[in-house]
Amino acid sequence: MDGMPNPLRRLTLEQLRRRTSMKWRTYPEDVLPLWVAEMDVPLAEPVAQAIRDAVALGDTGYPAGTAYAEALADFASKRWDWDGLAVERTAIVPDVMLGIVEMLKLVSGPGDPVVVNSPVYPPFYQFVGNMGRQVVEAELGADGRIDFEVLEDVFGRVRKGTARPAYLLCSPHNPTGAVHSAAELADVAALARTYGVRVVADEIHAPLMAAGATFVPYLSVPGAGTGLSLMSASKAWNLAGLKAAVAVAGPDAADDLARLPEEVGHGPSHVGVIAHTAALRDGGAWLDALLTGLDDNRRLLAQLLAEALPAVRYEPAQATYLAWLDCRALDLRGDPADVFLERGRVALNSGVPFGTGGAGFVRLNLATSPELITEAVRRMAAALD
Repeated sequence: MDGMPNPLRRLTLEQLRRRTSMKWRTYPEDVLPLWVAEMDVPLAEPVAQAIRDAVALGDTGYPAGTAYAEALADFASKRWDWDGLAVERTAIVPDVMLGIVEMLKLVSGPGDPVVVNSPVYPPFYQFVGNMGRQVVEAELGADGRIDFEVLEDVFGRVRKGTARPAYLLCSPHNPTGAVHSAAELADVAALARTYGVRVVADEIHAPLMAAGATFVPYLSVPGAGTGLSLMSASKAWNLAGLKAAVAVAGPDAADDLARLPEEVGHGPSHVGVIAHTAALRDGGAWLDALLTGLDDNRRLLAQLLAEALPAVRYEPAQATYLAWLDCRALDLRGDPADVFLERGRVALNSGVPFGTGGAGFVRLNLATSPELITEAVRRMAAALD
């Protein structure tokens, strides 16, 4: 890490409570918030400097150019050994979820089905439903990975009676943290081609790999040429408040992306684009330090749960900074997230909004200090006494 300090150990609880974002202002001050996907880190210095430079210049106008896509292509080449991210087949979009909406508009129509692997990120249901598409679940296997028998069955069903079904692939998967292998993604592409299903991949967590895991871009696998992907620096560098993302088209989807309305490109923040570009170009050492800290936190959480809450099943994820905790063996009355909040004053995400397969689970955000994780588990155990 070249001496780079762990970003997760830099801020005190007092400093964090001065923040005005959703994570720290939704609950009272006696609650430890380990829920929404914000990290308890300071900005990477290259990102902070890029923002300061923009403000000093008054460079706060409308976004322009391809610097973000170029930085992403270079990052993909270095980190994922993928040279197939063609800048000419990209577009800047406001953020990943709004980008997903725009991509689905390009490849499906009102009333068409959109397949998701449940349990999955709750906004998939909200955004897809609000745009007049029908969400169809293809539940994950017991191992938290894609069940290809289920997926093929669902693809076969949605293909009947509709001309334009789509598959919203979460890669890496949120909340399980599964990293789809190249073989799995090639199987997805083959099934999609067989059944005429268009794939839109949410790859926002791609930079957040655990040690030993390797991210494979969906568009890099054979047969994925008609796919569309959404990528962003927002999760890995904690830039959700600086809106910007990149839509990437496979070689056979370039004409679809070309139909993206011009006004969509007006939605991203210019300062956001500057920040994301700086993160991808110059934030690698900071990211590596973060990834090491997250690996430490995964081990810590596994140890703490084994000691204090052995009935809670936890498999450290291959990616993301999220932990998917199976609380079903606790045999609680009601949602475990409610119990931990009301009795333990720890805010976690309920598994219920993640769809079928989520009940009885909670999602815990690991992107905080070891001290706060330790205190959270202590409170969760005390909540069951």
